[in-house]
This record gives sequence, C-alpha cells and structure tokens, in this order.
Amino acid sequence: MKGEIDLLLSVIDDAYSGKSWQGPNLKGSLRGLSAEEAAWRPRPGRHNIWELVLHAAYWKYTVKRKLLNEKRGSFPCKGSNWYVRPQKLTTAAWKEDQRLLDEIHQDFRQVVASLNPRALDRKLAGSRYKCAKFIYGVAAHDIYHTGQITLIKRLIQSETGDVKLVKSRSKDSAV
Repeated sequence: MKGEIDLLLSVIDDAYSGKSWQGPNLKGSLRGLSAEEAAWRPRPGRHNIWELVLHAAYWKYTVKRKLLNEKRGSFPCKGSNWYVRPQKLTTAAWKEDQRLLDEIHQDFRQVVASLNPRALDRKLAGSRYKCAKFIYGVAAHDIYHTGQITLIKRLIQSETGDVKLVKSRSKDSAV
C-alpha cells in the first residue's frame, strides 16, 4: 500500500515539475513567460495563462482540503475556481501567483505523502469518488492545463511572430 502513495506522488510530481513523457510539465510550461505573455488572451472572454495558473492552484488546494476534511475559505484569493488576472500587470504580481501555485503544490504533496495508504480506498466526504481518484485527478488536471498553456503560447507566437517564445520556453516539449 505504501507503494501506491509513492506512485501517486510520482504522478503528481511528474505532471507538475518532473520529467514527463508527454511533453512539458505545468511548471516548465511557465518558464520564462513574461507577465504580458501570461496575461495575453486568445480572444476576449477566454482564459489566459495567468488565470490557468491560479485555477490549477485552486484545485490543488480544493483536493488538499477534501483530503483533510477541512472547511472552505482559506484559499488566498477571493472567489473560487477562476480568478480574473492580472489584477496588476507587473512582473512581481506574476511571480507571486507562480509562487502561490508552487507553495500550494508543495502543501498538497505533503498531505498526500502523509496519508495512511488505507485512506486511498475511501470515498471523500460528499463525493462518490475515492481519495486516490482525486489525487491522480490533480495530475491529470495539471497535464490538461499544460496543454492549454502550450497552445496559448503558440497562439502568442503566431500573433507576434516570436518564434523564440515556443522554442526556448517549451524546450522539454514533445508537442
């Protein structure tokens, strides 16, 4: 059973910052992006990379909270699920939201590492899904949004003609 926890940790780490066979991981897909690039929208009303970052952080927080059976309301940003960004179009604000994603990932990882392996088979309160499904769901969620980020970076490149954006910032991409 301890092996299952280790496998889940490996899966969430690979999707977030490890070596992934499918291309870039979430953290790697953000490498080198400026605040302006992170704030760029493919069309009005569509999410930008910056919003995807906070959305990923929010769901790591949500699953962590469910694993610990904690109440809602402690996420650092007001609202839930989607957060309009940028509030301030600054490098410091962009780096702060990336730091928040990293911090929440580390908190989530720590909770998973501390789980009793028998807990993986229990359904979480208010859900029909088992604990393990939520955990590997976070990894799948990271990979899904990494694909969106990669696509948005390509759209930025086609809009601006900056070939370096995709090549240099997705160097570990297989896409």
